[in-house]
Parts: sequence; C-alpha cells; structure tokens
Amino acid sequence: MKHIESFADFSEWPVLGLHDEYSAGFRDAPHTHTRAQLLYACSGVMSVMVEGTSFVVPPQRAVWIPSDAEHSISCRGPVSLRTLYFDEDATSLVYDHCYVIEVSELLKALIIEIARIESNKKFTDREHNIVQLMINELKNMPSAPYSAPMPQDHRLLRVCHTIMEQPSETDSLDDLAKVAGMGRRTFSRLFKHETGMGVAAWRHQIRLMEAISQLATGKPVTSVAFDVGYESASAFTAMFTRSFGVPPSQYFDRPVMA
Repeated sequence: MKHIESFADFSEWPVLGLHDEYSAGFRDAPHTHTRAQLLYACSGVMSVMVEGTSFVVPPQRAVWIPSDAEHSISCRGPVSLRTLYFDEDATSLVYDHCYVIEVSELLKALIIEIARIESNKKFTDREHNIVQLMINELKNMPSAPYSAPMPQDHRLLRVCHTIMEQPSETDSLDDLAKVAGMGRRTFSRLFKHETGMGVAAWRHQIRLMEAISQLATGKPVTSVAFDVGYESASAFTAMFTRSFGVPPSQYFDRPVMA
C-alpha cells in the first residue's frame, strides 16, 4: 500500500490523493501517518483495525482515521482503493476518532478526482475549488454503523476473536465465560465495562458487519443468513431491516442522504 511518505513534498497541498488496487488477502501491518486519512473503497471490502476498534468498510463507504492513530488494513477480496490525506488544520477537519461514513455520488466523484491529481504541480484555483467542495460534502455525510469496540483485557479479546471467526455460533453466555476463563457475572460486567456493550449486543454488531461484508461480494441473502447464525432468510431479513431500514437485497441500492 502506498502511504503519504510516497510524496516528496506535500506541504502546499491541504489534501493529497492516491489510488491503489489490492488483491484478495492483502494485509497492511499496523502503522501511523502524520496526516489524517480517508480510505474509500470503490469496490471490495476492507477490514480496518484502529486503536482498539474493528471496522468493516464495504464498497461505496469510507473510513476516517485521525492523524497518528495506529491502524492496520486487510482485504477479504480484491479492493479498489482511493486514499486521501488531510492537513487537519488547513482543512478544519479535526476529528479525534475513527468512524465509517456514507459516501454520496458527489463525494465519490470528488474523491476519485482528487486521487487523480498529480501533487507535484502547483496547487491551482481549480484544485482549491474541488478540495473545498469535497470538504463541505464530507462534513455533511452521515456516519455508518460498521464498527465494534474491542476490549483491552486479553481474556475478553480471546472471546471476541472467537465470535468474529465464527459469527454463526450460538454459544451461551456461560460458554463464552468459560472461553475467557471467568465466572459469568464477572465476564459480563467486565465485557460491558471495556466495550460499552453487552455481549449479546456486541455479537449482534459483529453479525451485522459480517453480513454487510458478504452481501457486498454478491453472496445470496439466504447464504449470508445461515453464515451469520440465522435459521432462515426471513428472520435475517427482518433483523436487517430493523437495523438499517431496508432489506438486505436493497441495502447497497439505497441513495445516501446527508
């Protein structure tokens, strides 16, 4: 993956763009940047780990990563990526937390255009206008619920990794407490303290994230339903619709509303 360090001199540019294509299974080791970063997936699904939180980034969505935040990236399948690096002071985009955002058609076009611009030339009025319009559009985009906070305790992490690797499993709270090597009450209390969520809510979020990842690859709704632990496509569709307001078959077709 190309990083901001690829630029010889980027001091004049408030926003810099890169474009890359990655194969299935690509992994980028934990690292940081001096600038804030926006990762946008034109196609494909990325998994991003940022300082204790796991994010899934489906196509046509983007993830904001603050400057100096350690993060790693992995690609389930091929990913077409556009990356923007922001001077936070120059752009007035100073967000101290990572989050996934929806991407409108206008924002998509602006991101792609900025990623095409060669940064070794003078920053013109045209580039200034494109960057300013992109910043304004970015500020109006809604966030998307594609994240799950990860605990710090290694015993709880062991449980979380088990759930993430096998989201279809229906282990009881007692079973998960045994995986952690803790009593049920202690496990429940510590899990909520470290993640801000109960175990059931956290597992539900992981299932939603996994479902979105699989749907983004074109997998049939029925197959996704079984893969994330539902006994029928209808039960999965009802849950998905309650969570996102549209059935899974229509999720990636809906327009982005600011």
